[in-house]
Amino acid sequence: MASNKTKFPPVTFSESGGIRYLHLGTPWIQGAMRIRDPNEIYLEYSQQMMAWLLFLQSKPKMQVAQLGLGTGSLAKFTLEHCPDVVNTVVELNPAVILAARTMFALPDDHTKLRVLQEDALAFVNNKRHQQQFDVLQVDLYDADAKGPVLSSLEFYQACYRTLKTVGVMTVNLFSQHKSFDINLNHICKAFQGRVLIFPESHDCNAVAIAFKGPMIKIDWERIVQRAKIIEKTTGLPTKSWANGLRAVNAHQEERLVI
Repeated sequence: MASNKTKFPPVTFSESGGIRYLHLGTPWIQGAMRIRDPNEIYLEYSQQMMAWLLFLQSKPKMQVAQLGLGTGSLAKFTLEHCPDVVNTVVELNPAVILAARTMFALPDDHTKLRVLQEDALAFVNNKRHQQQFDVLQVDLYDADAKGPVLSSLEFYQACYRTLKTVGVMTVNLFSQHKSFDINLNHICKAFQGRVLIFPESHDCNAVAIAFKGPMIKIDWERIVQRAKIIEKTTGLPTKSWANGLRAVNAHQEERLVI
């Protein structure tokens, strides 16, 4: 838990063209929301953080954890489109939690949503959370937004342990910073090389997908069909996901084997 002595950067906002943005006292965007559609995931990389839906079927009582709250876009989207999935969100800065609820339409805690003011490293290292979650979504940036604030091999190994026997982790990385290779190498070590990466988005973010469980061997056409279903049922622009993953991940041209 954060102590009363912990100093946090100021939470600030901006609006343009019907989009409200979250900042931490700098121009860097920490999250965004379309004001007329608060449950939409607006930013491209945030949309790709939901790529676990390509590989895991949403079902009641599934456990999803998000490290880093931002505007709460992932939690809001999951609550709307993945019925009865249980969401646990970990956020250290209490002002971010308040902002998400007052400025970005995040619901209060209830049976399907729990927001914890807690350090993400302490959370994944807590033995009570080992093999608890089906999905882990990691988006941890500070005010400078130069790279994830947690990037060690030990952190990603702890993330691996929080996942159930079959689980998926998505991580938001910043491709134009030295932290990118460091994080990707540590994720690959922690997940035995079972990692895919999305093409770099227009804002230089690149989302990694890491897998725990049995090997996946599947034709890309089946993934394309799954993406079309997700787009039809949720509105996520997923049709390009399969081609993007196929193009930038080595040795995955014929079919996905990971």
